[in-house]
Amino acid sequence: MVSMPFKAHSPLVELGRRALLALVLMGISTVIVYVDRGSYIDNVTHQPITFIDALYYSTVTVTTTGYGDITPLTPWARLISAIVVTPLRIGFLVLLVGATLEVLANEGRRGLRDASWRRHMRNHTVVIGYGTKGRSAITTLLNHDLPSDRIVVIDAKGTAVAEANRHGLAAFEGDATRRDLLRRAEVAKAREVIITLPRDDTAILTTLTVRQLNARCHIVVAGREEENLPLLRESGANAVVTSADAVGRLLGLTTVNPHVGEVVDDLISSAHGMEVIQRMVSANEVGARPSDIVNERVLAVVRNGTLRNFYDPTLDKLKAGDSVIVVRRALTRHRATPQPPHS
Repeated sequence: MVSMPFKAHSPLVELGRRALLALVLMGISTVIVYVDRGSYIDNVTHQPITFIDALYYSTVTVTTTGYGDITPLTPWARLISAIVVTPLRIGFLVLLVGATLEVLANEGRRGLRDASWRRHMRNHTVVIGYGTKGRSAITTLLNHDLPSDRIVVIDAKGTAVAEANRHGLAAFEGDATRRDLLRRAEVAKAREVIITLPRDDTAILTTLTVRQLNARCHIVVAGREEENLPLLRESGANAVVTSADAVGRLLGLTTVNPHVGEVVDDLISSAHGMEVIQRMVSANEVGARPSDIVNERVLAVVRNGTLRNFYDPTLDKLKAGDSVIVVRRALTRHRATPQPPHS
């Protein structure tokens, strides 16, 4: 069945709506009694039933108080009370009492789950922006065995948050430049933050805010314009990917050298053809030259935090603690579809 987007209301709004419906039911009961007021008797004052009496009778009847001072006498009045007023009484109780308890229970359960999530969420990945780029980044993370419960999404659109939830991801709706929202997403404890926002100015402000909250996390930002790259880096990003410029270069490569563009597209695609990965040097590779590694092609070596390309003349033999960036045949992975968390 199709799941349509819906607008969530606050608990107070929900309680107010239900209280209004309960008043409508009470009003219907009052009108029924007042219209047929000649069939009722006041056992205390023995006066004719007024509108105030009808309202009073409906109130004590619908709320199941039932003092018994006003009672129906005629058979049809009792029949109407059994057939019409009794269902109104049940509906009143369901709306005002049952729904109230449900709202309060749901909010309490949600609060407990939220508190538990915050206690256990650390060294996770926060993805800000659940558009095409954000979803592609998350797909790559999942394909590289990052558990879905270690990924948190932030997006300003409720539909995007609902979609992330359907994919089994924790998500927050709101403006990612707000500190309180980033704190709720536990950005201060995050290991990585990926920012894929549609505007560079918003991405810069978000990066600054994230960096102030977490000075040690690795921040990757998707920028749109080449001229904004210095600002994105100065704002605290560890890596900046220019989406528009990268797509433009790939289009140019594919036009001028179709096979080059095909190879580049293959490298950045996942789960088929070739892939680029970074891994640690194994024990049997220590002392070997990068060109000696079989079944893989070494593009660069990371030693002591410094990247050295394969053509670097100072790069000779591999050492313990090095990591290599290689091109290899993509391993066949069956992407695990994230499942929604159990209640």
